[in-house]
Amino acid sequence: MNILITGGAGFIGSNLVRYMVKKYPGYKIINLDKLTYAGNLENLKEVEKNSSHLFIKGDICDKAMVQGVFEKHSIDSVMHLAAESHVDRSILGPEDFLRTNIFGTYTLLEACRKYWGKGQGAGGTEQKKHIFLNVSTDEVYGSIPQGSFTGDSPYAPNSPYSASKAGADHLVRAYNKTFGLPAITTHSSNNYGPYQLPEKLIPLMILNALEGKPLPVYGEGKNVRDWLHVEDHVRALDMALQRGMETPLPVPYTVYNIGAGSEWKNIDLVKKICLMLDELRPDSPHRPHSKLIKFVKDRPGHDLRYSIDSAKITEELGWKPAMSLPDGLKETVRWYIGNTGWADSVRSGDYLEYYEKNYSGR
Repeated sequence: MNILITGGAGFIGSNLVRYMVKKYPGYKIINLDKLTYAGNLENLKEVEKNSSHLFIKGDICDKAMVQGVFEKHSIDSVMHLAAESHVDRSILGPEDFLRTNIFGTYTLLEACRKYWGKGQGAGGTEQKKHIFLNVSTDEVYGSIPQGSFTGDSPYAPNSPYSASKAGADHLVRAYNKTFGLPAITTHSSNNYGPYQLPEKLIPLMILNALEGKPLPVYGEGKNVRDWLHVEDHVRALDMALQRGMETPLPVPYTVYNIGAGSEWKNIDLVKKICLMLDELRPDSPHRPHSKLIKFVKDRPGHDLRYSIDSAKITEELGWKPAMSLPDGLKETVRWYIGNTGWADSVRSGDYLEYYEKNYSGR
């Protein structure tokens, strides 16, 4: 089984690659990543010499390169995570988000359609099972004041990032309906855990607090998010992939929402992190860390509340989150305390040299 994972050097992607390599030693994991600022091969140190893992540096928008990967490595299924994903960056520069998230997804879908259509399934004579697993976000649904979004909820994206992901989702559905391409889309809530970029909320708060820097919180901090540990997320993605490969052809288009049911206001989450740091770093000159909290001007189009209903994936696949937010958050705080060198490398840009030192020329 040859699985293509796009964006496998990013936060969620690298956690997924490590998980898949460990769980399925008989699989070949082909990891395709452009290595933008968000891709860090240091995240994959433990699998870089594993024969089941092959890293390829490449842009998913490069049609010839993507098609060549399918042909050379006989790709059976795709787990598509490559994306521009930071909302603030999408507000400052939407074009990269449209290119990668929409055109890049189109390029992959075309490669699947052409390669799997050559007697490789998706209508071919061999009928070999394949699946295109499109990893998306709950942000495509927009904000919801009460209740929870289901997989049938209408889309209402409110940022260039979420709009670009919505466009990608619609393309995936269209390729299933028009060309019979086997496809599943997942929408997850906010992820957290080891190896997340310092620009994201939880690692930003931890690292700034450790250094005595301000903890910037948008508006009044009343925005609500459902927090999902990345290990629970990648386990759900694996289960969705396996279900897709087991489903008899033709594979109906399926949507799974993946959430932990752990909703917190941003300000409460930041205060919780501060309390954990007070406990774990009793000698810190910055205690109590909550004094570092600083409210800043809210960003445009900031969704007030996200909430998704995960009943479908629980009922159909038996998935449920294993990590509570208090436990997962404390584990995450400890990880960043013990890995400040990793964070320094990311913030300085030094991590981008890792490819040249360890992968280039292979």
